[in-house]
Amino acid sequence: QVQLVESGGGLVQAGASLRLSCAASGRTFSNFLMGWFRQAPGKERDFVAAITWNGGRTYYEDSVKGRFTISRDNAKNTVSLQMNSLKPGDTAVYYCAAAPRGSWYRDGQNYAHWGQGTQVTVSS
Repeated sequence: QVQLVESGGGLVQAGASLRLSCAASGRTFSNFLMGWFRQAPGKERDFVAAITWNGGRTYYEDSVKGRFTISRDNAKNTVSLQMNSLKPGDTAVYYCAAAPRGSWYRDGQNYAHWGQGTQVTVSS
């Protein structure tokens, strides 16, 4: 079992930055592909970004490319999401999730472990 705890959400104005962090405990962190998803009110949970077990490859949803950066520190069992140039459309609850190595990163059903989520609100 892997326990995931997100932090770093908040209320910011458009154009600002936030850094989300996710601390993992339990099973070996480096065994997992790590992802960030988000869910806006009344909408489905959507893929945002993912990073392979060793940080060698990263993946992004098109609307966040060039603005968001995912990173991980396997020594500290953490994964982060740096969010720059935030837009009102980025408002959502953001979830950290873990999937077995080699999983298809975009499909939330491949992620067996989820955090409780952290709220990000971007005002115009």
